Amino acid sequence: MATTDPIADLLTRVRNGARARKEYIECPWSTIKERLVRVLIDEGYLTECNVIENEGKKDLRVWIRYDNSHQPVLTGIRRISKPSLRVYVGAGSMPRVRGGLGVNILSTPAGILVDREAMRQKVGGELLCSVW
Repeated sequence: MATTDPIADLLTRVRNGARARKEYIECPWSTIKERLVRVLIDEGYLTECNVIENEGKKDLRVWIRYDNSHQPVLTGIRRISKPSLRVYVGAGSMPRVRGGLGVNILSTPAGILVDREAMRQKVGGELLCSVW
C-alpha cells in the first residue's frame, strides 16, 4: 500500500520502535529514506541500517541505538515539511532545536544534511524533520 508521506511513515516507525524498545524496525526502501537514516546514524541517533531483499522488494532494516540503561538515544523526532505544507529555510535562517540540543535535517542541493553542515556549506533547502 502506498503512503502519501513515506518520510513521515519512516519517522513514525523509528519513534514507535524506540518507545517499544525494539532492536530494529523495517520499512519499505527508498533512496531518500536510506539517506535520511544514514544522516541519523552519523549523528549517533541510530546504530546501523541494511537494505534487504524481501520477496522481490527492497526493505530498509534500521537498528535503534540505546544507552547503557536501555533508554533510546533518540528521545524525540518531528516531521516539519509535509506534502501539504512545504517549509524551506535559507542558510542564514536556520531554526534551533531544543536550544541546540537537537538537529534539523534538510534536503538541499548538496544532499540530505544536518543544519550545522548546511550552514557551513552555505546552502538552504527543505526542512524535513527535527530530531532530539
